[in-house]
Amino acid sequence: MQTARTRYANRYATRYLTRVIALAVALAILSASGLASAAAAVCASHSPSHRVALVELYSSEGCSSCPPADNWLSQWKNSGATQSIVPLALHVDYWNSLGWTDRFSQHRFTERQQTLTDLSGGHTIYTPEVFVSGRELRSWSQRDSFQSRVGQVVAEPARANVALELKHEAKGAFNVDAQFTSKAADATGSLNAYVAVYQNALNSQVRAGENSGAMLHHERVVRQWIGPVPLVAGNAQIRRDIRIDDADANAPADTFGVVAFVENAATGEVLQVGELAACN
Repeated sequence: MQTARTRYANRYATRYLTRVIALAVALAILSASGLASAAAAVCASHSPSHRVALVELYSSEGCSSCPPADNWLSQWKNSGATQSIVPLALHVDYWNSLGWTDRFSQHRFTERQQTLTDLSGGHTIYTPEVFVSGRELRSWSQRDSFQSRVGQVVAEPARANVALELKHEAKGAFNVDAQFTSKAADATGSLNAYVAVYQNALNSQVRAGENSGAMLHHERVVRQWIGPVPLVAGNAQIRRDIRIDDADANAPADTFGVVAFVENAATGEVLQVGELAACN
């Protein structure tokens, strides 16, 4: 039989426990709210006040000299606009008839490579080929030469601004909102905006062609390409729902990201680049 003192102690303990639980729930809600806000903040970015170097590698799984270039590009797989180098690997399709079909290849990348080559006065496209901010750099494998080109780009003030928002909807599905502004159009001619969705940590077991028997590892592979979208009165917007429909779409969200840039349509020069990795 409980005494009055025991009943009082039990009531006190129950009230205390109820308050502790309520406080814990409130703190959990506040913490979750704070984490959500932090995650939302990570899913937005703005290009810096200086130019950023867009490094485009044109590659193919059917090319035996491409894996070293792929490995070279991968050193910047976690890079971004704040680090002044934004890499992209664009797989071309003109190797596909020579024994191995590159599952990441797109004809539009072959067309872009040819366009950049034509604008620079060249005639022949090849792999691996590297362009830095729209200009070919044949000596990309020489550290000093590459750093010198990037340094020249970064030393210049930005001539365009890129703002990005990225929302991860589901596996392989994203909502992208890219805003572009520039006052350079009046002086340099028409400008175009582009968005590229890339994926890291991709592997291919090659069973034919020049790389037969090799397991190839890829970073920064462009999976979807949007553009050109002309800047009108110095402004453009690209807002799209992105979905990647293949086995690689089941990869973790943090292996995906978005790159957006402004390009001079007449010269191929990239005026500014923005980048944002996907968030959960």
